Amino acid sequence: MSQVSSFFTPKRIILAIGIVSIAGIAKSSVLMTDAGYTYIYQNNITGTLDVFSEPGIHFRMPFLSKITRYDQVVTVSFGNNQGEAFYQRLEALPVRFADTYTGTVPATFRFRLSHDPKEITTMHREFRSNDNLIESMLIKNARNVTVITATQYTGEEFFQGGLNQFKAQLSDQLINGIYSTERRQVEIDQVDLVPVGLDQDDSNKLQPTKQLVWKTVPIENEQGQPIRQDNPLKQYGITVTQVTIGDPAPEEQLDKLLTDKKKLVAERIRAIQEQETSKAQAKTEQLRKEIQRTREVQDAQRTKELAVISQQKDVEVARQIAERELVEERKKKDIATLTKAKELEISKANLEIQKANALSSEYEAKAIREKGIAEADVLSAKYGALGQHENVYLAELNRDVAKQLYENLPNFKISMPQNYINGSNGNLTSNLDVITGLSALGIMEKTQELKASKDNE
Repeated sequence: MSQVSSFFTPKRIILAIGIVSIAGIAKSSVLMTDAGYTYIYQNNITGTLDVFSEPGIHFRMPFLSKITRYDQVVTVSFGNNQGEAFYQRLEALPVRFADTYTGTVPATFRFRLSHDPKEITTMHREFRSNDNLIESMLIKNARNVTVITATQYTGEEFFQGGLNQFKAQLSDQLINGIYSTERRQVEIDQVDLVPVGLDQDDSNKLQPTKQLVWKTVPIENEQGQPIRQDNPLKQYGITVTQVTIGDPAPEEQLDKLLTDKKKLVAERIRAIQEQETSKAQAKTEQLRKEIQRTREVQDAQRTKELAVISQQKDVEVARQIAERELVEERKKKDIATLTKAKELEISKANLEIQKANALSSEYEAKAIREKGIAEADVLSAKYGALGQHENVYLAELNRDVAKQLYENLPNFKISMPQNYINGSNGNLTSNLDVITGLSALGIMEKTQELKASKDNE
């Protein structure tokens, strides 16, 4: 106990209090801004307001200032239960149409705050907090414009194709201001089927019809543009960047009316289809008979035309045969003429060839004769010259023979016979002597072969 009391001395307590106070003052003197938010810094001493729209670090008066944070982009959703904030989980908007029918319209609105410090300051002076701005301005304005826009449509008009136009007008009035309107009876265009009982070809088609209803109609100026009321968002610089419409739901009576109308239209279409089917069957039967009659007429006409064509064909065939025979005769005559002319040309050519051959043979004989005479004169002169120098010529011949013998001397080989067979008185007088001698030669050759093989071993 004494150790604890010694630890918490007055000096240490004062030091700790001083450190905590300094940390608190330092924390209260710094403002850290994040992206996506706008901060209003209120100096309670001077009474000034400063706006910070970008992320960063700023200094502030500790303990004597106030910071208010606003979302730069706010999403307000009606009929969406998956939002992150309470103003994104609102119920779908209940609306009442011009024909007193009601319904619910799920919608999502996206707003963007201004970056102008003056507009932000004005907005802060009016609403003082982000939640109050959303509840008092954005949610109420979105609901009010949606309800006012719905009064410009009938229930049937809205749920039978007017949703896209409703969205466009809703977005236009949120951005530029709602229309100044008045309630009056107007004609609206509807599309309906032609009554079933009408005897006409287009009884199954749609036709435009007129209907008088009470509607809230925008008041237009002289230029035909709608007159608008002041836009409450404009003075604060708040803009609408997106409007999304979900799947609207009609009230039970309107839903029943639309369902019954669909059934009635379906039944009328079915009745019309049955009538059209009957008409089509009757027309089909009539057309079938017309087609059959036309086919029979065409068959008779075709038979007649075929007979005429057959006769014309026979005449044409006979004419073509006659023309072909005439052409054949002309062809034969022309061929005979050409053949004779060709033979005549060949004969003339052969005659010229024979004349040329005869003349050529004559000149060839003369040439051979002259050549023979010239060769005989040359040979005679040659032998005359050799006769005058006979010794020289013989000496040259002997020289050439001796030279050839000397060059071929190594190729001469003289072998002596190894065996000699001599018959009686040196002659082989009978076949027996010849056979005996040949046998002896064979034995001697085998003996020499055996001896040579032993020597090799």
